[in-house]
Amino acid sequence: MAIDVRGLRKRYGDLEAVRGVTFSVRRGEVFGLLGPNGAGKTTTVEILEGYRERSDGEVTVLGHDPAARDRVYKETPRPDGTLLREYQFFALDREIEIAPGIFYPAWTYNGQVPGPTIRATEGDRIRVRFVNMGSHPHTIHFHGWHPPEMDGSLPDQQVMPGQSFVYEFDADPAGLHLYHCHAVPLKRHIHKGLYGVFIVDRRDDPPGERDELVMVMNAFDTNFDNENEVYAVNTVANAYMVDPIRVAVGRPVRIYLVNITEFDLINSFHLHGMFFEANRTGMMRSPEVADTIMLCQGERAILDTTFRYRGDYMFHAHQSEFAELGWMGLFRAEEPRRDT
Repeated sequence: MAIDVRGLRKRYGDLEAVRGVTFSVRRGEVFGLLGPNGAGKTTTVEILEGYRERSDGEVTVLGHDPAARDRVYKETPRPDGTLLREYQFFALDREIEIAPGIFYPAWTYNGQVPGPTIRATEGDRIRVRFVNMGSHPHTIHFHGWHPPEMDGSLPDQQVMPGQSFVYEFDADPAGLHLYHCHAVPLKRHIHKGLYGVFIVDRRDDPPGERDELVMVMNAFDTNFDNENEVYAVNTVANAYMVDPIRVAVGRPVRIYLVNITEFDLINSFHLHGMFFEANRTGMMRSPEVADTIMLCQGERAILDTTFRYRGDYMFHAHQSEFAELGWMGLFRAEEPRRDT
């Protein structure tokens, strides 16, 4: 069987979106899911893609569990103490929900926008097996040091639909980087969703006792007039207004902030009621202290801060239009838990 599903269930709190679904699909068979809106069709497909976790049941796709981590990531120790980090990337065309009831025809890495975050320690070897399952030529272009043949930017480096390529290079330099498709027209491939974050930790400064999160500032041109109608951080407009990011008072917080917004010259991040240390590209010797930072497309910064007081702290773009069209959220600072 190409696909085998047994007793699949997906719950969101008290809502059961998928209830005991069972079906099989043979190799070469054409198979469709029919049903009204809200029947669970999209959720089922996202589980098959490995994009969404299931609550219960068994699923295999081409003999593998799509939820298994080793399907898309594996690490192997090397004699010098570094790691070989292997990733599996797929380019996929799929609709994504960017605001309640608003769907966008995206081009994605592994079915999500932004794509999966790649993280390594400086000196590790990165190997990305890229399969283009989309409808257009695509590539992966990484910011950072790598040989020219790994750049993914020239016409002869485009990966055609149905073809594959292996990107391999050392993780260097330490800092906050990004990756994106570099096929032409470049603005279309980026604004359609082919981008993600690439973090390289310093070998002498591993992640410590802090909370970390990735924030990708992005936007969507929903009527294809080369202007954005929806703005967000991490794709879903106003998501963090509805579900605030919870942090602990007194515990350090690190934000990996990347701007990939197309069509607008700059984007920005403003945090209410406090300040942060901003380390552009993660490579500055003397970070700047601010409550607002502006970034053009492709720029990024590591922001470090600590919340002093309990309560809700708003953050948003300091272009009012962007904020009003979805680029706004909340941190909810709470007293740290005390185990008894």
